[in-house]
Amino acid sequence: VMVVKNKYPVFVHKKQGVNKFKKGPYSVVEGIGHHDLIITRNHHKNFPHLNKETANLVFQAFRDRYLMLFNDPCVVYVSIFHNWGPKAGASIYHPHYQMIALPVVPPDVNHSLSGSLRFFKKHKKCVHCTMIEYEKKEKKRVIYENEGAIVFTPFISREPFELRIFPKKHLPYFENTLDNDLELIVDALQKALLKIEKRLKDPDYNFFIHTAPILNKEKYKNYHWHIEIQPKISISAGFELSTGIEITVVDPDEAARVLR
Repeated sequence: VMVVKNKYPVFVHKKQGVNKFKKGPYSVVEGIGHHDLIITRNHHKNFPHLNKETANLVFQAFRDRYLMLFNDPCVVYVSIFHNWGPKAGASIYHPHYQMIALPVVPPDVNHSLSGSLRFFKKHKKCVHCTMIEYEKKEKKRVIYENEGAIVFTPFISREPFELRIFPKKHLPYFENTLDNDLELIVDALQKALLKIEKRLKDPDYNFFIHTAPILNKEKYKNYHWHIEIQPKISISAGFELSTGIEITVVDPDEAARVLR
């Protein structure tokens, strides 16, 4: 496993830090950060087909590089993701994984963080721990679990056959996850991707990590990091784009039945 700089980065680093300024009615933050690739040796093995050792090394590389970026004043959030197939945005065939260090918290992550915080303030417990407990009792949407991780279709999915993978322990910060816990999550991710490949005839997909930001550690201790998998089965059209409301054409309960 190698970690290298992206030849065509979305963000580049500047020693003098992030410049924030106003331009007319607009607030502007410079696109300062880092863009890395994590590359495995085998040209023909994507993540679900990596051997256990290599798959674990990929996630350890995510974590170790994250910790290297931790003290960079330019970095507020690190996005970790994988694009598999052209419909998912992959521009080259050789399997690779990406980390982009950002000077801001992305809107989708901020939405997740805000919802978790509201639930915690009202109920004094983690919303994701509550979801895990409920899904384990219901059993309808769970497609795989081991002693440390669980995979299920969300009660309301944004995409057909979308999956979420959670550590069973309450872990707000991906970068603080120990090797033993990480191995169980990697096992769950590989099993989930194999099910998608087999049951859905190998569709293109994205997977990505949502974790608490680097700043304000105490504020986000109620969060629960996780992985989201989104197969590229359907395309967002005018209604979804104009409203932000997703139309799911496959019931999550049925999706779980198919994937199991």
